[in-house]
Amino acid sequence: MRKLFFALTFIFSVLVFKQADAQLSISFNIGSQPKWGPVGYNYVQYYYLPDIDCYYYVPARQFIYLSGTEWIHSVLLPPMYRNYNLYNGYKVVINEPHPYLNHSYYHSRYASYRGRMGQSIIRDSRDPRYRPGYRPPVVKPEKPGNGNKPGQPGNGGRPQPGNGGKPTRPGNTGKPTNGAGRPQQKQGDNTRK
Repeated sequence: MRKLFFALTFIFSVLVFKQADAQLSISFNIGSQPKWGPVGYNYVQYYYLPDIDCYYYVPARQFIYLSGTEWIHSVLLPPMYRNYNLYNGYKVVINEPHPYLNHSYYHSRYASYRGRMGQSIIRDSRDPRYRPGYRPPVVKPEKPGNGNKPGQPGNGGRPQPGNGGKPTRPGNTGKPTNGAGRPQQKQGDNTRK
């Protein structure tokens, strides 16, 4: 019975780990983007290439183009564009499923991008995210009251010494005010502040 319990626990933990791993790969696919892709995107599903009026599906590494009335999926560029330089042409990032099924929208919206050059590409980037083996840093959320200085964000709104027991908030300096937000004058002090 004990062996069965440990076996089931192991299988369950592997499944949970695999699910978490799959969720990470959905939101971060820099390593599978082609070297001719534009820089600055952690996740890309499709590129639309306005110069040759076709799409590139990043996860499957396939070009998708219209041939007659049929959409062709191929690892190669369309035959009439075999000599097209992917590093020079403009790429539009599209992160929605099957954009080619709404081709008339993308064709008309990005027609002005044809012939445009000068887009920064991954191959020429010095960004460490695009280097082989890069792993994104793990960012831990900041917790209230984690040792921040008194009066700083993250103190949980706790009262600070010398402010009359009022919780700290922006603009609360801890000095008494006259109700209009201005510091009170001391008696006998006729100068305005």
